[in-house]
Amino acid sequence: MNTLIDMNPWKLLDALFDANNRVTRTMRARAAGRFPPVNVFLDDNAVLIDMELPGKTAKDVDLTLEAQAVVVADKPAPVADGEKGEAAQTAPAWTRRIELPFRVNAEKANAKFTDGILRIELPKAETQGVHRIAIAG
Repeated sequence: MNTLIDMNPWKLLDALFDANNRVTRTMRARAAGRFPPVNVFLDDNAVLIDMELPGKTAKDVDLTLEAQAVVVADKPAPVADGEKGEAAQTAPAWTRRIELPFRVNAEKANAKFTDGILRIELPKAETQGVHRIAIAG
């Protein structure tokens, strides 16, 4: 029995380029100020997220809780439309999506903004929504 490993150099080169692109894309975004730094702390009962947003206030940030993710984005400033005189919305300058390892209790979740730090506390949901399904047959 031959246990020779398939070493396709083109696949290895593609993987190397993909990893390089991810790193440089992240570095460019941080340098441009579009990617706020985040610390995520996890224990058996909750997730605690600290996000550095210097110069921002609670009114400048939009926070959304999904099934197993938190999405934080800046609120775009309204821009006056020259033709109609109405305020038009621009796209957010940055959006940060943080995947969570478990479902959270949305009713007990809270967030506060202090000294340029957004702190999000997300307690773990009591049930994870796992259901047994009976198979007919």
